[in-house]
Amino acid sequence: MIRVFIGFFTSPVVIEKSSRLRAEASPFIHGKWTQPQNLHITLQFVGEVDRLTLVELLKTTQEVANTFKPFKITYKGLGIFPHLKRPRILWVGVDQGASHLKRLAKTVVNANRSLNIRPDTKPFHPHVTICRMKRVDNRKLKFFLRKYQNFIFGEEIVTKIAVIKSILTPEGPIYAPIEEFYFPDQPKELY
Repeated sequence: MIRVFIGFFTSPVVIEKSSRLRAEASPFIHGKWTQPQNLHITLQFVGEVDRLTLVELLKTTQEVANTFKPFKITYKGLGIFPHLKRPRILWVGVDQGASHLKRLAKTVVNANRSLNIRPDTKPFHPHVTICRMKRVDNRKLKFFLRKYQNFIFGEEIVTKIAVIKSILTPEGPIYAPIEEFYFPDQPKELY
């Protein structure tokens, strides 16, 4: 069995700025910060799959990629899940291009229904997780979120999606693309 998700890794500019955020927030946010090489957007968490399902998942992901063309996204603002009273996840949001990402995620989920992969029960919210918080000073966190609510972390052209393997270790997860699928300049019709 292999633990996988479908998504893409973020650009170096987000990696650089998230490292600065970590340095600034470390005195009042204690948790597990995402390693720079692991920063990504998840379109669908799949979970554990066998080899046969993985092969089918690679096919559906390729089919989805063939129906999209490259598009621009802007990383903007910070947020938390689930809410300020009980913050667990600190994330960088997506402003421009969020609607494209939502459509892409919906297309991925719909394509994988035939493989009996259950969709997430929560609505898709495009974001990059930068920290899984354990302890936090809520007052300082609230100020921190306000300070960065309109901050632009960077932009990039999304040109591909990938089926990504997730290996859990005591030091944190290791993510590695199994296969990447580039968007064509002239996408095929949606099925």
